[in-house]
Amino acid sequence: MKKSIASPDSAQISTFLGVDFGKSKIGLAIADEETKIAFSFDMLKNDGEFWKNLREICECEKVKKIIIGTPSYKINQDGAEAVKKFAERAEKETGIGTELEEEMFTTKMAQAGLKERGVKNVSSMDDSAAARIILQSWLDRNP
Repeated sequence: MKKSIASPDSAQISTFLGVDFGKSKIGLAIADEETKIAFSFDMLKNDGEFWKNLREICECEKVKKIIIGTPSYKINQDGAEAVKKFAERAEKETGIGTELEEEMFTTKMAQAGLKERGVKNVSSMDDSAAARIILQSWLDRNP
C-alpha cells in the first residue's frame, strides 16, 4: 500500500479515515484535523489482505479516528449488525477508536455526483466517494 497524502510537513497533523463498508469492496476517504475537508482516498477489496492494508494506511496517514458508515438499524438490521462487527474488528486490528455515522443514500449521492462530473465507470469510484460523504458529514457535525 504506497498511496499516501502525508507529507514531511504534516508529521504532527492527525487524520480521520472514513469507511464505506461493503461485502466485496470497502471505500476509504481521508481528512486532516486542520482543514476538515474529506477527500476520496482509495478502495480496498474486502479480502484476506484487507486488515493488513488498513493497518498500513492508518500508520502511514497517522489516523486518529475511523468513521464508519452504518445503515439505519430500523431499515437494514443485518447491515447495521455487520457494520458494528466490522467496527469492533477495526478497533482490534488497528488500535484506533471508531465511530459510526449514518450513511443513508450515500452511495446514491456519490454515484450522482460522479455522473455529474462525467465519470464513465462510476462503480469503480462510488465506494470511496461514498466514504468521502460519510466522513464529511461526520466532520461537519464535529467542529
